[in-house]
Amino acid sequence: MKMSKVLMPTLREVPAEAEIKSHQLMLRAGMMRKVAAGVYSYLPLGLKVLKNVENIIRKSMDSHDACELLMPAILPAETYQVSGRWDKFGPEMFRMKDRNSRDFCLGPTHEEVFTDLVKGEIHSYRALPITLYQIQTKYRDERRPRFGVMRSREFIMKDAYSFDRDAEGLDKSYKNMYDAYNEIFNNMGLDFIVVDADSGAMGGSGSQEFMVKSEVGEDTIAYCECGFASNIEKAVCVPEETACPEGDLAVEKIHTPNIKTIEDLTNALKIDEKVFVKTLIYNGDGKIVAVMLRGDRELNETKLQNYLGCTELTMADFATVEEVTGAKVGFAGPIGIKCPVLMDSEVALMKNYIVGANETDYHFINVNKDRDFTPDDILDLRTIVDGDKCPKCGKPISTVQGIEVGHIFKLGTKYSEALGCGYLDENGKEQPMIMGCYGIGVNRCVAAVIEQHCDDNGIVWPMSVAPFKVSVVPVNVSDETQMNMAEEIYNTLTAKGIDVLMDDRDERAGVKFKDADLMGAPIRITVGKGAKDGLVEYKLRAGGDVLNMTPDEALAKVYELVK
Repeated sequence: MKMSKVLMPTLREVPAEAEIKSHQLMLRAGMMRKVAAGVYSYLPLGLKVLKNVENIIRKSMDSHDACELLMPAILPAETYQVSGRWDKFGPEMFRMKDRNSRDFCLGPTHEEVFTDLVKGEIHSYRALPITLYQIQTKYRDERRPRFGVMRSREFIMKDAYSFDRDAEGLDKSYKNMYDAYNEIFNNMGLDFIVVDADSGAMGGSGSQEFMVKSEVGEDTIAYCECGFASNIEKAVCVPEETACPEGDLAVEKIHTPNIKTIEDLTNALKIDEKVFVKTLIYNGDGKIVAVMLRGDRELNETKLQNYLGCTELTMADFATVEEVTGAKVGFAGPIGIKCPVLMDSEVALMKNYIVGANETDYHFINVNKDRDFTPDDILDLRTIVDGDKCPKCGKPISTVQGIEVGHIFKLGTKYSEALGCGYLDENGKEQPMIMGCYGIGVNRCVAAVIEQHCDDNGIVWPMSVAPFKVSVVPVNVSDETQMNMAEEIYNTLTAKGIDVLMDDRDERAGVKFKDADLMGAPIRITVGKGAKDGLVEYKLRAGGDVLNMTPDEALAKVYELVK
């Protein structure tokens, strides 16, 4: 491809809207342009990268016996209503009506549609197992689209679904996709880690995420040298024994005027925040609950949302807090509160702690479970942090930010039973199919590769993902010798099926070199003054010296690296 013939609008300045490297570089390198919040057009360079990522995925999926098909993006409401997810997806689902007032959505994910297809086409155990997949655009009305394609409202996903006779078959299909995913992300040149994950709206008995380590990742990974690794949304917390006052002390009400935060309270009473228990009021789909946590801990909202089984979870508004506590915000506690009380398992080990008194300007001290109140349930509700005990071996865990690029689920019979997707076994008896679900975010993979493969000058593409393997730069397009040599190199490589970008623009050499570095082709061949002596400059984008050599020597090196 020649730059004079293609749309590749590079930018020198960093766009104000772009907060992270991948977003900045995808805009600056002319890969994409914003249409609306979370919606992008892909220009030729960006489209080539997307296709390369898709082909890496497709090659591994095909080699692991998955069969590709293509489903529609506009989907009827009926199957989602049967599974219960028409309502559970909430405002993230784009919904519409056709001219006959029939409900449709833009597909956020396709479990129901694949299940319905298989229900109609497969009836015997002889046809199982089978894994089907597609690479297709998905739509989710994100509350806050951000970081370019990391969290967007329209994105390309590879989603696959396995159908098996039993749990043992699902284990094999799941392991098969696990192996395929490791192969895929290794072939993209990504440094990733596999972690236990929350299944979220997809449901099912278990899941794992493939996370790319990155300081800009929206997810946090908890991991240990013993091999434990989990998204913090899922990570189980080992309760820590808290040093509280000894003995069975009498509960007392103390006056704490104008003290509404833990920091205010600990400063006023000269106490450690670990002996204070905060009571947080939450609204889950209209159900109000109080959550008790140690003063220095943070609530894991995913754990609470899963426990409540709600779609929307928010902090209760001021009016609701005052209604259930009888006090202004900042004085909530478990004694006499007018809503269910959920206690974190760590608090259950505490004695003689401080809580709000459900009365403005007052707290209780020396409060104890069972004597002074009884929680409605005790469970793990907090967020794991650096230094907490590993739930597997007990050693301190560490945390790191990560970008989720893939997610695999064991769905079991969640969708097959709801939609009546079954098969006849050897005895002619109807059995539900056992399902698995496997997703990869294609656009997000592109961003993750850039985050891990860039420098101050631009993108440094791994060979497998690069839109062009070689950048050929004739320094002076008015020089016939340079242009003839550049054209010959370009034509030779193109004839070999190697993607080449030739910068045949009438621009200064510095501009061409900056654009070549920005767009990140792994190899650059510069045809300059040395052309009259039969020499070119050969340079790797990832670093190294500029080497002078003949065109044939440069071509030989290209063939070796590309192969």
